[in-house]
Amino acid sequence: MFGIGMPELLLILAVALIVLGPKKLPEIAKSLGKAMGEFKRATNDLKQTIEQETGLDEVRESLRETQRDLQRSLKEENVSISKPEQVTDGKDSVSGPDPEEKDADEPGPSSPDVADEDTKPKDSGAL
Repeated sequence: MFGIGMPELLLILAVALIVLGPKKLPEIAKSLGKAMGEFKRATNDLKQTIEQETGLDEVRESLRETQRDLQRSLKEENVSISKPEQVTDGKDSVSGPDPEEKDADEPGPSSPDVADEDTKPKDSGAL
C-alpha cells in the first residue's frame, strides 16, 4: 500500500490523533473511507466504459482465439516434424546416390592411374 509499512502507518495515525483530536478522528476516517470507495468504483466504471467503447474486449477475445489456434497448429506441426516421411525412389531404401555405384569418370583406388599413398612402401632411411 503506497510503500507504507506498519510503523509509518502508526506514526501517521498518532499525528492525526494529536492534530484532529479524538472526537473528529472517527468522523474524518469514515468520510475518507467512503471517498476512497467511491473513487475506486468511479475508476472501475470508467475503465469498463473505455473498454466497451474501444472494443477492447472483442480484440482481447480475438487475440486469445488466435493464440489458441496457433498453439493447436504448432502442436500438429510438431507431430508431423517429429515423424518425417521418408522419400523413396521405388526401392526399399531412402532416395539418394547409391554408395555402391561409382562414377566412371572418377578414378578409384583400383584405377592404375592413381597410386594410393598408403600402399607405397615408405623409406625408413638408415637403420
